[in-house]
Amino acid sequence: MRMSRDRILTSHAGSLPRTEELIEANRQREAGGMKEEPRFQGLLKAAVGEVVKRQKAAGIDIAGDGEYGKSMGHKINYRAWWSYSFHRLGGLTLRGLNLYDFPPNRSEPGKVVLSSFSDRRDRNRFKAAYSDPESGVSTGPRTNDWPVCTGPLTYIGQAAIKADIDNFKAALAAAGVEEGFMTSIGPGSCSRIGNEHYKTDEEFLWACADAMREEYKAIVDAGLVLQIDDPSIAENFDQIVPEPSVADYQKFTMQRVEALNHALKGLPEDRIRFHLCWGSWHGPHTTDIPMKDIVEVMLAIKAGAYSFEAGNVRHEHEWKVWEEVKLPDGKLMLPGVVSHATNVVEHPELVAERILRFARLVGRERVIAATDCGLGGRVHPEIAWAKLETLSQGAALASKQLWR
Repeated sequence: MRMSRDRILTSHAGSLPRTEELIEANRQREAGGMKEEPRFQGLLKAAVGEVVKRQKAAGIDIAGDGEYGKSMGHKINYRAWWSYSFHRLGGLTLRGLNLYDFPPNRSEPGKVVLSSFSDRRDRNRFKAAYSDPESGVSTGPRTNDWPVCTGPLTYIGQAAIKADIDNFKAALAAAGVEEGFMTSIGPGSCSRIGNEHYKTDEEFLWACADAMREEYKAIVDAGLVLQIDDPSIAENFDQIVPEPSVADYQKFTMQRVEALNHALKGLPEDRIRFHLCWGSWHGPHTTDIPMKDIVEVMLAIKAGAYSFEAGNVRHEHEWKVWEEVKLPDGKLMLPGVVSHATNVVEHPELVAERILRFARLVGRERVIAATDCGLGGRVHPEIAWAKLETLSQGAALASKQLWR
């Protein structure tokens, strides 16, 4: 991975706005209405080429494919980063379930279990807001195609990941972009579905790690940077009822870290970055675990760089964590300095201030300016692209101060 050697480099967290044509094509495919696969693949390749070109024009140095190969059939979508895996894993059965239909569970000291999505503590506290379609609090459209694991888990997404890689590499070459990253779901999040085959949740977690390793390896072997998306590392805290102790949660989460490290074994750390977030939905997030209580768990992940939320109003103050916590030697960070959680476009000077905080703590070369989370499906496309432009402008302002 490139370092910010003579200026602050820029990147983002992955998802970018899809075109209306691509959203409609995905909607048709999901409904079984688009039978001409070559036509869709041609549309997808052209869209990836355009989104990479547009990132370069916006001033983004380390581009992504926008997660365009991960089907999104609605303009607002908070889970395409996850639901794409349902079609790349063998052993799953789509049951017509909604992720909110699963029954709630209760934890106890020393025994942490996840409850249902509808039983999240943030949702329970702000039940009226989550139920009001005019409140602005949203988790996006609900789907009824949630899977259950009913057989041995295998990776069957070889053709899909090859197409994603081929489209992206062609786009990078055409746009003259030096470095690109591609996202893939981590085993902790991959395993947050129904399981009827494996004897224990831990056994299922490790099966997810073994299956997804094939995708991780394909991305790295293609010469791309692999970004692991695993919100379960921090986000699960909200889905445990009652609230667990920090020690119990850290122990519970380290199982997910160990499974991920197993899946990454032998892959070069300097080609891997990890994205931490507390869930990208638009909500209060008052039950998020503090960064100080999860940062060491994150740093146990064998990656060369760490991307995390640092620009939204619930977590911006946590830059101070890095006054006490040492970023390991040779590692990079990608703090979010513009946020997916607001329609307000950050001022470049504010972006620069946020960048400078981190650069002065860990060194300018080790900071890459990024977004809190994916912008695609979270804010309007016009606003998303304006945020990437202000990200680049803020990085330029910070660079003037850091390299003067």
